[in-house]
Amino acid sequence: QVQLVESGGGLVQAGGSLRLSCAASGRTFGTWAMGWFRQAPGKEREFVAAITWSLGTTYYADSVKGRFTISRDNARNTVYLQMNSLEPEDTAIYFCAERGRFGVFAQRDPSSYDYWGQGTQVTVSS
Repeated sequence: QVQLVESGGGLVQAGGSLRLSCAASGRTFGTWAMGWFRQAPGKEREFVAAITWSLGTTYYADSVKGRFTISRDNARNTVYLQMNSLEPEDTAIYFCAERGRFGVFAQRDPSSYDYWGQGTQVTVSS
């Protein structure tokens, strides 16, 4: 079992920045990748970014490329999402997710991940 706890959400004006954190605990030695997804009211959960745990290979949704940066601290079992130049369209609940298995990694597919956090609200005002 892996427990994921997100933090760092809040209210920010358009153009501002936030840094989300996701701390993993429990069985973390087998983490293969971690990702961030978001879900806005009335919309489906969508992929934001992902990172592989050993090599640090990163993936981004086109909508956040150039504005968001995903990173990880292996020693702290923590993944971060630095969000800059925030837009009202970025308003959503942000979830982190962990993948603990090898195989073909479809990073944008929620079913590729095994554990999920409870989410943290990000609200961007115009």
